[in-house]
Amino acid sequence: MIEKFKYLTHRKSFHIVMIITIIAIIFFVVGILILRYNVEGETNMPFELTKISVISSSDGISKEAVDTRWNFDLYQYNDIYLYIDKNSDYDGTDTITSVLINNIVVEGQNGDKVKIYKPDSDEEQQIFKNQANDVVQELVYTGGMETNLKNLEISNQGGLVSFRCSYDNLTEYVTDDLEINNQQLLSKSGITNEQLQAKLTFDFTIRTQNGKGYQANISLNIPVGDVVGQGTTSQEITDMSDFIFKRIQN
Repeated sequence: MIEKFKYLTHRKSFHIVMIITIIAIIFFVVGILILRYNVEGETNMPFELTKISVISSSDGISKEAVDTRWNFDLYQYNDIYLYIDKNSDYDGTDTITSVLINNIVVEGQNGDKVKIYKPDSDEEQQIFKNQANDVVQELVYTGGMETNLKNLEISNQGGLVSFRCSYDNLTEYVTDDLEINNQQLLSKSGITNEQLQAKLTFDFTIRTQNGKGYQANISLNIPVGDVVGQGTTSQEITDMSDFIFKRIQN
């Protein structure tokens, strides 16, 4: 039996089979690791996305009225707030150098009317004001000593970033009412929630001082809830398991 085994192990075909088997095992292990990474992503990032808040509401831009008391161009907006915190389980030290929001896409019935706004740097009472010079295709928040939305700065130890997704020139609304309640503009104009429903997707990238970049594709349904009936609605998302961060080149 031993002699037969020695005979087999010295045959060329045996060595070929062993080499093929070892290569197959290596590919299998690598495949499992790749599959696990695609499912779980980075599991030990220095900073984590911990919460997303969405506030949906509407407003109107008053125009000169002819034969009526009021004339509005209505818009429905969705303000997105993303919270980044330090990962308490991370062993090393690192700081945020920038946060990038780009590749923004809105798929919906009125998607062609959507504009993306950065926080308005001049407005004191509001974070956003639908001004033409605030329209952007992407946003870059720079790491600094503290978070300042209007200056597009985020604390390098973690903080908050935000942008607005707005349906501009949604419809015209004219009325002779003596008083206007902005919370009722959508319902009085005849707009429905179904007409507003859309899917908002964008890439969200955190870059750090250690030269690392972590990116996830974020997908949100907007607006949230019954914004037509209630006027203003909101949602807080704390389960981040759907958003998979992967390492990218800086």
